[in-house]
Amino acid sequence: MDKLYKNARVIIDKDDIKKVLDKLTDEIYNRNKNVEKLLIIGIKRRGELFARRIVESLSTKLNVLFGSLDITLYRDDLTSIDKKPIVRKTEIPFNIDDQNLLLIDDVLFTGRTVRAALTELVDFGRPKRVQLAVFIDRGERELPICPDFIGKSMKVDKSEMVEVKLQEIDEEECVLIVPK
Repeated sequence: MDKLYKNARVIIDKDDIKKVLDKLTDEIYNRNKNVEKLLIIGIKRRGELFARRIVESLSTKLNVLFGSLDITLYRDDLTSIDKKPIVRKTEIPFNIDDQNLLLIDDVLFTGRTVRAALTELVDFGRPKRVQLAVFIDRGERELPICPDFIGKSMKVDKSEMVEVKLQEIDEEECVLIVPK
């Protein structure tokens, strides 16, 4: 880990990120190897990066298409997070109607991000099926959201945060537990 984080604990290092992602990708492939086409949509920002990696790995075995979703304007806490939230571009360059869709995020906690993503997806059409893959499931749901694919499950105290660091954004690769 290149940077120091006060009182942070590394729970997954760079090598283990790759192992967990490979396991997750294998599970996704095994459950979807018979679909004609799989649309993979990553939730910005780090879910999008995991989705890109999964698409790259699956593209030699399956017909996959890639898109990304910015859920900022669909959040139920938008007015409380920032007066000027950063809104990034949603990019879904294909029709999702009657298609098999895989939504990917980095950390699943309360379920509110996934709820916002599902609400936004409805604006783009009506998929045949939506599956959910998360790199980390930390439990403690506030909404009845259940992932189909989990890279790693863990119990994390509510007084702590799970921070995923990825090379493309953070210039390092690890997953940390950080006190709030």
